[in-house]
Amino acid sequence: MTNLPYSMVIVWSDEDECYLVHLPDFPEQQFRTHGETYEEAAKNGQEVLELLLEDDGFPRQAVKDIRISVSKVHCRSLSLEYK
Repeated sequence: MTNLPYSMVIVWSDEDECYLVHLPDFPEQQFRTHGETYEEAAKNGQEVLELLLEDDGFPRQAVKDIRISVSKVHCRSLSLEYK
């Protein structure tokens, strides 16, 4: 099993009415994928992470062996204004 320190942030979007997935270690865009449920978003996020790692040159089998543990955290929505 490969143990890599990558993070996945999953947040509910009232505007989009779905869970959005952000991969902070790949900041090219804020959100990478989404899902109707938290579990679907986590699965989609894992698939995107696998593709990004393969693009970065990780061997396909090493990427497929990655295990991701997901902890669901509930929090209130915050409105953030970017300047």
